[in-house]
Amino acid sequence: MVNSSAAQENPPVLDKDAPLKEDIRLLGRLLGDVLRDQEGEAVFDVVETIRQTAVRFRREDDAQAGQDLTALLHKLTREQTISVVRAFSYFSHLANIAEDQHHIRRRRAHLLAGSAPQQGSVSFALSKLKAAGVGSDTVRTFFGDALIAPVLTAHPTEVQRKSILDAEHDIARLLAERDLPLTPRERVANMALLHARIATLWQTRMLRYSKLTVADEIDNALSYYRITFLRELPGLYDDIEEEIAAHYPDGAALDNDNSYVQMGSWIGGDRDGNPNVNAGTMQHALVRQATTILDFYLDEVHALGAELSISTLMVGASPALQALADASPDQSPHRSDEPYRRALIGIYARLAATARSLGATNILRKEVGHAAPYLDAAEFCADLQVLADSLRANHGSLLVKPRLATVQRAAAIFGFHLASLDMRQTSDVHERVLAELFAGAGVEADYTKLTEEQKVSLLLAELAQPRLLYSPYAELSEETASELAILRAAKEIRQRYGKRAIRNYIISHTETVSDLLEVLLLQKETGLLRTREKQLDAMVIPLFETIPDLQRAAGIMNEWMALPLVKELIAHQGQLQEVMLGYSDSNKDGGFLTSNWELYKAEIHLVKVFAGAGVKLRLFHGRGGTVGRGGGPSYEAILAQPPGTVNGQIRLTEQGEIIASKFSNAEIGRRNLELLVAATLEASLMPHAAEGAKAKQLGGFEAIMADLSERAYKAYRNLVYETPGFTDYFFSATPIAEIAELNLGSRPASRKSTKRIEDLRAIPWGFSWGQCRLLLPGWYGFGSAITQWVEEGERDAKIATLQAMFKEWPFFATLLSNMDMVLAKTDLAIASRYAGLVADVELRERIFKRIAAEHGTTLRCLEMITGAHERLAGNPLLARSIQNRFAYLDPLNHLQVELIHRHRALSGDPDKVDERVHRGIHLSINGVAAGLRNTG
Repeated sequence: MVNSSAAQENPPVLDKDAPLKEDIRLLGRLLGDVLRDQEGEAVFDVVETIRQTAVRFRREDDAQAGQDLTALLHKLTREQTISVVRAFSYFSHLANIAEDQHHIRRRRAHLLAGSAPQQGSVSFALSKLKAAGVGSDTVRTFFGDALIAPVLTAHPTEVQRKSILDAEHDIARLLAERDLPLTPRERVANMALLHARIATLWQTRMLRYSKLTVADEIDNALSYYRITFLRELPGLYDDIEEEIAAHYPDGAALDNDNSYVQMGSWIGGDRDGNPNVNAGTMQHALVRQATTILDFYLDEVHALGAELSISTLMVGASPALQALADASPDQSPHRSDEPYRRALIGIYARLAATARSLGATNILRKEVGHAAPYLDAAEFCADLQVLADSLRANHGSLLVKPRLATVQRAAAIFGFHLASLDMRQTSDVHERVLAELFAGAGVEADYTKLTEEQKVSLLLAELAQPRLLYSPYAELSEETASELAILRAAKEIRQRYGKRAIRNYIISHTETVSDLLEVLLLQKETGLLRTREKQLDAMVIPLFETIPDLQRAAGIMNEWMALPLVKELIAHQGQLQEVMLGYSDSNKDGGFLTSNWELYKAEIHLVKVFAGAGVKLRLFHGRGGTVGRGGGPSYEAILAQPPGTVNGQIRLTEQGEIIASKFSNAEIGRRNLELLVAATLEASLMPHAAEGAKAKQLGGFEAIMADLSERAYKAYRNLVYETPGFTDYFFSATPIAEIAELNLGSRPASRKSTKRIEDLRAIPWGFSWGQCRLLLPGWYGFGSAITQWVEEGERDAKIATLQAMFKEWPFFATLLSNMDMVLAKTDLAIASRYAGLVADVELRERIFKRIAAEHGTTLRCLEMITGAHERLAGNPLLARSIQNRFAYLDPLNHLQVELIHRHRALSGDPDKVDERVHRGIHLSINGVAAGLRNTG
């Protein structure tokens, strides 16, 4: 018998994570049942034995466990190996589903309990702003002028097949159902469906075994629009409007035409290093995008026609609505008193005609009769507004919100183009194309040999000329013809799908002002720049990527914005200019600490230059999924930006497995979109203490950071670029070669056919280090830098200063927080097994010892600064999540090493290469990426 008074005094502590553990156990048990049923008891026993042995190897540092594990893996048959890899890979995927569901559950629990707004919500941001004295007019002006744009890019490190996504979506839905009060029969049915979907997952091929095309990448990205963006983005707008009204009740409502969150895409327009992207892929991307959004509009308008059964015998309708109904091809006498239905039948017919005119070929519901297509999305919006106005004027306000308002929001956000497609190409290509055009026109025999000053002078002179360099009668190289065709296609796309369809041109490897002027001239050659009207269709955006590029960025932009022609073009752009910063290449070039510091410095210098020029700066952050490539929580990253760098304008890339992680679940996706808005709102409007002691303290912190960066840079460069044999070590001790073979994307893994790290793309570079559990790009060099700096002088005072930097400076705190997360997922014991793949024993021991020593130093320095002796002490939920994953993640790593051993032993003889081993490696790569999530 329980003592009731004692129970009241000491109420039981509820384990908030208990439902998560229960869900993981349930999914694991069902997967085990499927494994037994499909593969047999023997395979199930092997999986369990490997899992338990791997746990012993990790937790007990048991050398015998390591030997047992090696023996177990060696004994696996080819068939068993594939089954075991698939089992652990699918468990990673199922655990991710359970975690996402638990995040949703905890968020709902907070909302139901009426808890204070959580950090990262728009409500929290507005409360913070109001407390700081920011008025309603300022907030409304922000939303009127802001542009917050997530840009989906085709850099997949975990391309999920749609079949897998659909099955996982169903599993997530069924798991969510179990939180509802179900009858015993409903619970049994739910369990049976869960079991069935996991069985379907098991019998579905996880990976593509043919090379991914750009068209595949486009369709893969569009699936996230159907899952999340099309409904959740308009819904988020409604939530934000309600929050503003609640916090600032006396102010006016936001303008419905404001589209402060818009989607962007590189997929089909990014041709930097991708020979498979051309004018055709750009046109195909817009056809598929338009088809996706018009399918959505057609479905919604059809549903509205069913819902708005309003009769003029019961209530009035506006003359404009009546006119819209009268113009409809629907002449049925049964609907003569139902003008809303007739109007919507007409709207549907116009949408269907529009869809066909924009390339759609499969409209499921045929329209009642012929109608003219819409000229643009504005005409469609105007018709929707007629419906909304008539409803509001005739006692129908309640009927606007459920669906019509959502379609109106969607039309304002997505138009007929869905997402703005960016063009991107490297500066070297532009130079070659113009050199050919100049030579062909008899203007300059060898443009490439000119000095920078001569190039700028020639380009400006040519921009002032009314005639073109291009002649339709000239024979052009394939490259030049392709580049010009792409720009002409961009002009056609803008005319066909609207001006927002393409409006940005990004220049990779921008190193000089001439790199920017070259793209202006190419746009003039193809009708995208009309110099007389000072109209530029695609903003010229430099991408500064390497450490030297970042250091030159402010100087280049200063020169660029001082040019008279550019001043006029920027004025026509609303006194706004975008600059893109590359996180990936700067990290590969200079290491984690230096990359972050040089990005921070470049931003500060750009703010000063833009302020001096009277131009608004919009930064486009080229962040990857991994911390080493600028990844990590977006909310903290935006808040850690230097003052003056956000100002309501921000674009950032969403890449690879991060797209699936953030947007494959509608509720999780909405939360991630809200985080972007909330962070941009706070970073833009929260007052900054820029004077006095705070400014002096910040100046001191920045000086220390500059010193640390220089030391970290030397340590990183010394290892990666100056250590003899390091390249051979990297190619042997990571699965980089196998990753290059995996059908992850349409883009080659390397820019050139070499084994030089300089030529390797940043994505496979970071991805490879993640697979072998070293995650070196996310921490290497930090320990050396801190240790050297602290030991040179007053040790205790310097440690105290670093601790103050961590507490007082968001930039440094975010840097350390991200590194802490990376180190929580780093595992030297497992990494040592990958090191065993290096045949040269001396090379293996020499380099791995250096890496291990730096790892230990980095851990000690991090603990010294933060005071936390456990990883992720400030984020226990994430810490538990990572710990929970090791039981099924570690075996995948061990299996991957074994499979790579087998594969490489036979790779010299093509006749002996075992495709099953090859497939097993690729499956393990997918599983490890899923298990690591944002450091995959």
